[in-house]
This record gives sequence, C-alpha cells and structure tokens, in this order.
Amino acid sequence: MTVRGVIVDLDGTVYHGDRLLPGAAAAIDRLRERGLSLCFFSNNPLHDGTEYVERLSELGVDARPGEACSSAVVTREYLDANHAGDGVFVVGAPSLRDRVRTTRAKLVSDPRAADALLASWTDEFHYRDMVDALRALDDETVFLGTDPDPTFPDEDGNPTPGSGAIIRAISGVVERDPDLVLGKPSDVAVEAALERVGCSAEECLVVGDRLDTDVAMGERAGMQTALVRSGVSDDADVERSEVTPDHVVDSLADVDGVFDAIR
Repeated sequence: MTVRGVIVDLDGTVYHGDRLLPGAAAAIDRLRERGLSLCFFSNNPLHDGTEYVERLSELGVDARPGEACSSAVVTREYLDANHAGDGVFVVGAPSLRDRVRTTRAKLVSDPRAADALLASWTDEFHYRDMVDALRALDDETVFLGTDPDPTFPDEDGNPTPGSGAIIRAISGVVERDPDLVLGKPSDVAVEAALERVGCSAEECLVVGDRLDTDVAMGERAGMQTALVRSGVSDDADVERSEVTPDHVVDSLADVDGVFDAIR
C-alpha cells in the first residue's frame, strides 16, 4: 500500500489543551519529509481551520494554510449546502451561533421557528436547553449534531464532557436520535478530509486517539488506521471494541513505526 496523505487528529494526539505532546512537532516534520500531504482534523466544534493552523504554529508545529479542518468547518459547509434559507436553532456555544450566521441558513432564537435543531458542546448546558429542544423538534424538524465525542481531554489528559454528552441528553428527552452527526466518523467528515489531503481513501492513513471517531472513520472509508495511546482510548478499549485499528503506537512520535509496518 502507498500512503500519500495523513489525517492527523489534534486533541489527545498532537496536544492536550495548550500543551504540545512530546515529539509531536518533530513527527509532523518527518511526515513532510516523506512527501505526504496532511490534514489536521479536530472534532472540536469551537474553532475553524484557520484558527487551528494558527494554534498549531504557535505551538511550534509546521501547519500550513488550508491543512486544518474541524467539526465546526464541516457543520458550516453542510448548512450552506443543505439548509440555505432554513431556520436553525442552536444548543451550543456562542461561537457556533456566530458560525451559523455566516452560512446561507438563518439563525433563529425561537425554537418553534426552527427547521433544524443543531446541538453541540457548551459549558452552559442547562435544563432550559432541553425544554427548547422539545419545543424545536417535531416530525418536520431536522436534528443535527456537530460531533459525537462524549468526552475530550483537558490539559492534563483528563476526560471532560463533550458534544456527544449534550446530544445524548437531548436525544433522551426528545426520544429521537439525531438525523446526522457531522464530525468524525461521518461520511461528511471523510469527504472534507479527503478534499484537503487530495488523495483517495485507500491512500490515506488516519492517526488519532479515539477508536469511535478517528479509527472508525478510517475503517469505514477503507483507510489505514493508527491509534495513539496518548489520549482517550487505551489497550483495554481496543480489546472491547468492534473497531480495530491497523496499528497501535504510544504516541504520534512513534508514527515512523507505522510506515515500517505498512511496507
């Protein structure tokens, strides 16, 4: 198999919070020396690709314009393509509302005016948000989520509730699963990542710390997958999971061993 592109997760793979993980920057340099195209892809719904490139550069990682994507980017692009003119009610952070305003969809403050409910992470999630969801969702309303991550690692690597926790809370009260969750491992996310690396799924390697998002996305799309132990999933999770990574390494710093195994 020839690898031409690498999709690299961020939280738990390249950094924890504002702390760069040991060897991560040098690992990215070595990937570039191999002539590989890169896509940095986070399921964090708060920041877009430009912000991630800036953040990575500040941490000393060689990240270049156009190489980063996120569930925020995928959500914005999906709303533009599929919900132009529709009223979208957001349960999420203020930054997500700002992004909806940049799309051809219409941000609404009255849940009863919603054609679509978009649920995501917010550290101000409240009982009233579940009430709003009940008011917004009927048989005609589309239920969307930005990303499925139930947790994400903080600066010390400790799990913190994520978008998936909020989406599940809303699903429980409305007794309905989302119609689509847009971040990894969705087909929408696959398309966005492949567009940025510029190669086929069969020529891609995905490196990430989550079995249920990073590895699952690669497995479904026919990519090579590498799980790093520096974030959420560990060996015990691998043993229990129906998702099986092609490679398991301690961290991104050990990615060279993946290429040795592929040969």
